[in-house]
Amino acid sequence: MTRVPVAVYAGDPILEFGVTQQLRPRPEVEVLRPSEEARAEVSLVVIDRLDDAAGQLLRRLQRTSSVRTGLIVSEFEQDALQTTIECGVAAVLRRNEADQDRMVGLITALVRGEGMLPGDMLGRLLDHVGKLQRSAAAAVRPILSTLNTREVEVLRLIADGFDTREIAVKMSYSERTVKNILQEVTTRLQLRNRAHAVGYVMRHGLI
Repeated sequence: MTRVPVAVYAGDPILEFGVTQQLRPRPEVEVLRPSEEARAEVSLVVIDRLDDAAGQLLRRLQRTSSVRTGLIVSEFEQDALQTTIECGVAAVLRRNEADQDRMVGLITALVRGEGMLPGDMLGRLLDHVGKLQRSAAAAVRPILSTLNTREVEVLRLIADGFDTREIAVKMSYSERTVKNILQEVTTRLQLRNRAHAVGYVMRHGLI
């Protein structure tokens, strides 16, 4: 069995000692010394709460390392979720649940490219993502609502691969009219060209 090299970062020496002592006997894990951190495949951060110092540590790891980060934390406050996401933490475990098996499970999940969250944190994360999606949709809705029926139809035909002449025939317009419609859309949405316009409205679910 290949042992997973793990770098442990803790809020104080007692936390670090406790986690290290639990992990060292496990054959799945190799706990690295500070001088060996460059070999790590997983970073394990152990803290009481996500305060400013812990946030700075997580951001430093995100900037300077390509390994995945797991967090073991005692108190996880409501506003800590945003910081956790921004810092690229992929797995979270509460300290009162952090026995040997669960810590090894977190580490192996990270190596496999998986995430891990307690159920209530997962629920909060889904709520958070939903709010972000609704905010993004609300931000673009006023712009997209300015497209009229014929503008939408022209963009749909372009997305289906029709050229200007073919669109003119299908819609019984002149080619100049089709070009003017496209010009109006790209100007209003501040887009570079017809491909950019089609991509923009497709990303926002209009066509």
